[in-house]
Amino acid sequence: MGEMPASIPRPLVRANQWVIVISVILVWINGVYWILAVPLLAGAMGVLLDFNPIMRFAKLFLRKPMTAYILEEKAAQKFNQLIACGFLLLALIGYAFQWPFVAYLFSAMVGIAAFVAIMGFCIGCFIRYRWLMYRKLR
Repeated sequence: MGEMPASIPRPLVRANQWVIVISVILVWINGVYWILAVPLLAGAMGVLLDFNPIMRFAKLFLRKPMTAYILEEKAAQKFNQLIACGFLLLALIGYAFQWPFVAYLFSAMVGIAAFVAIMGFCIGCFIRYRWLMYRKLR
């Protein structure tokens, strides 16, 4: 049998997604755009260092063993996090340079994608799946 891919418990993934959604909403409400740096830095640390402080904090609240939760594929989550980091960075650049179209476009896209994922459809997973199928068929 093949080795099981590395996985992340869904509650940790959801916590990270909620931080993105709440950060976007807070920025839209109060205009303090540096709030987006929180999920950006946490996501970048997750992608580059395999350590996401948001997920690590959320892990403290898990009551069951990690394997008792629905698990999400780690490679897919890294792909999603990479996209989210890119959009958060572009949103931050838009805010910093006072380019409202760029700021709102990319903050909306990452916020909506995170919220839709919380609701059950992972846009990044769909993109990754289609990409992997394209590469396999080529």
